[in-house]
Amino acid sequence: MKQGLKLVLGGTGKSGRRVAQGLRARGFELRIGSRGAQPGFDWNDAGTWPAVLDGVDAVYIAYYPDLAVPGASAAIRAFTELAVQGGVGRLVLLSGRGEAEARHCEDIVRAAGADWTVVRASWFSQNFSESHLLEPVRAGVVALPVAAVGEPFVDADDIADVAVAALTEAGHAGQLYELTGPRLWTFAEAVAEIGRATGRRIEFAQVPMDAYAEALQRERLPPELVALIRYLFSEVLDGRNASTADGVQRALGRPPKDFTDYVRATAASGAWG
Repeated sequence: MKQGLKLVLGGTGKSGRRVAQGLRARGFELRIGSRGAQPGFDWNDAGTWPAVLDGVDAVYIAYYPDLAVPGASAAIRAFTELAVQGGVGRLVLLSGRGEAEARHCEDIVRAAGADWTVVRASWFSQNFSESHLLEPVRAGVVALPVAAVGEPFVDADDIADVAVAALTEAGHAGQLYELTGPRLWTFAEAVAEIGRATGRRIEFAQVPMDAYAEALQRERLPPELVALIRYLFSEVLDGRNASTADGVQRALGRPPKDFTDYVRATAASGAWG
């Protein structure tokens, strides 16, 4: 194992799982920060933090469910202060593009007193296959409260590759990497692309935000999660992110993966049934 224990918070999630795989592939010792790990980690229980930080020199910070939720900035501040006091020298924060609350958390990490890198990502491509959009895609109807706004979907593999580089290589300290795919897609175009790749008819329907939120409530989603989804679709996906950025190229020296490549690979895997 290479020297330096790495902590991956959210290490079972879409980005964290890939970061952990990348670190293992490079021969680094790592610790997963999750409720089911040993020692366990819970953002809502600061008493679990010291054990997971013991002996760690670098941390990948993925906050669940999102940096935009109430209490996130206070948790990020308390955690980073504890981490730096314990000797952590490098912090890599997963942030959200177009979120004012996430920007506040970025500022907290910058001021924490360790080398820092911010990985500010657009909407994950994998939300169509590893998240709440998987079942609608399988069912053949994706209904969302979003208009014909362009989004530069970013591949979670690119996010992980940038994070692993920032955790293990020189030259990434003090860098903000804004990560997007190479071109804009509306959600209707993205769903149509999935349909072409799977050979199935998959419809996209734009629905009112209130109706969508009521449907989520009927499915018994927690109120705080419904509020987060309402925020993301009504504000973050209002067109403010309808542009591409060069973060993947700057961090890795290669272009980002295209959404079409993700769709073809996922369709071939059988994930969409």
